Formats: sequence, structure tokens, C-alpha cells
Amino acid sequence: MTRITVTVDGTSYSDEVEPRMLLVHYLREVVGKTGTVIGCDTSNCGACTVHLDGRSVKSCNVLAVQADGHEVTTIEGLSQNGELHPMQQAFHECHALQCGYCTPGMIMQAIDVLNDNPDPSEEEIRVGLEGNLCRCTGYHNIVRAVQQVAGQGETSGARS
Repeated sequence: MTRITVTVDGTSYSDEVEPRMLLVHYLREVVGKTGTVIGCDTSNCGACTVHLDGRSVKSCNVLAVQADGHEVTTIEGLSQNGELHPMQQAFHECHALQCGYCTPGMIMQAIDVLNDNPDPSEEEIRVGLEGNLCRCTGYHNIVRAVQQVAGQGETSGARS
């Protein structure tokens, strides 16, 4: 067992973990952040995307020990004071989800897209999201949601 200390959504956690434990399993099973979903365990779908030190990572492809000493933001850490993050609000307003399974990872990746480029073209949004799969929506409303947040001039880095 290895002791790690990780800040998750602003709260510090110190736990003994198996060195082979994936970050997604640590977040769900140890910390209780079940909004981070397990889609494929192979880093293909992006459903497990979280932010590690402000950058999106697929948490099924990161060991929990690699997060030691770092800060993780999950979908549950985005809202503040009972208000949805602008990207969460845009996904709601633009109907950018159907079954909702990919939504947490898609939102986290969309935030990262805007952190890298606050005014992306539609093509740049699509390229930025291509590592995250959605089998329901066809992506049109997801792209609209990202465009809506970009149009508000609110890159969400300050809140993620």
C-alpha cells in the first residue's frame, strides 16, 4: 500500500491505496465522487474525464499514485454556491445530453477546450472533443453548448 494525499474538489484526502489503483476507482470508491463514471477502462470513451491540476485527463488512464500531491476537479466540484458552472448550465440550456452517461466527461473536456482557446471555431470544438464519445446526441447540441459559453466570454478556468 502507498499513502497518497490528493486535493479533490477543494478538499484534501490522505489515503492508503494499492499502487495499481486507477484514479477513477479512487475517486469513486474511496472519495465517493460517483459523478466520474467508468465507461470503458481503456481511455477510449472519455466518460471518466476529470481535471488534474487544471488539465483534462482520462482518469481510467491515470494511477491514483500519480495524483499524489496534485489537485483533481470532478464534475461535482464545478458548481459553486449552489449555482451550476457555465458549461453545466449551457449543456442544460442547449439540450446537450440524452442518456447523460458521457456528460460529466464531456463537460470536463469542453471546459479544457475553452481554457486552451476561449474563442474556438466549430471545427476546433469538434477536434477538441474528439477523444470523448457520445452515442446519443450526434454532437450538434454539445458543440452549441460550448459555443454558447465561448460567446459569453466565460472560459471556465477560473472556476475549475
